[in-house]
Amino acid sequence: MMDIVKFDNIRKIYEMGAEQVKALNGISLSIQKGSFWAIMGPSGSGKSTMMNILGCLDRPTSGRYFLEDKDVSTLNDDALSEIRLKYIGFIFQSFNLIPQLTVQKNIELPLYYLGWDAIKSSRRAEELAHKVGLEDRRAHRPSELSGGQMQRVAVGRALAADPHIILADEPTGNLDSTTGNQIMELLAELNNEGTTIIMVTHESYIASFTQNRLHMKDGKIENIEEG
Repeated sequence: MMDIVKFDNIRKIYEMGAEQVKALNGISLSIQKGSFWAIMGPSGSGKSTMMNILGCLDRPTSGRYFLEDKDVSTLNDDALSEIRLKYIGFIFQSFNLIPQLTVQKNIELPLYYLGWDAIKSSRRAEELAHKVGLEDRRAHRPSELSGGQMQRVAVGRALAADPHIILADEPTGNLDSTTGNQIMELLAELNNEGTTIIMVTHESYIASFTQNRLHMKDGKIENIEEG
């Protein structure tokens, strides 16, 4: 299978006054299309920095990042924004839904920015609401939903533009264990259908749903577990 992500000696250095903090210190990694990865490690290990670079929210200080053979490490802000819209779906711990919008409109949001017409966007959102088990909640607003339902909306929104990769940052962090399980089963189902998913989690049980677990320490890869 082809690599969807390739890090070639990625370094990220933050200048903190006179001090340099090496958030990522020479990361080389290949992630295959259709795989499911968990990124794990203690606070300060570099997990969030890695996710920000994977999501084209930040650039490396040095090294190269290839997303589907395209070197995105030196692109300008506008080009990175376009990559995020077209290629990457995001799922956040805090859901990041717009409270004034219904479930339907929250799912449609990325399509609005991509310039889809209203009828096509509406059909896509209906299809995804059904996929994530919220077809009967499409007219509800986030305040009328449970935490698990809000995360399902977030999953639907992440899938809206048919992204090549989904990045999930502690997707079960604000959920009880039963609801967290349901979200992980949904993500595992999406992965079985061919979606590439990379997730940050600090919970070993949640990571057990994935095929590959990358452990980080001090900005470096400590080890990778497979299977």
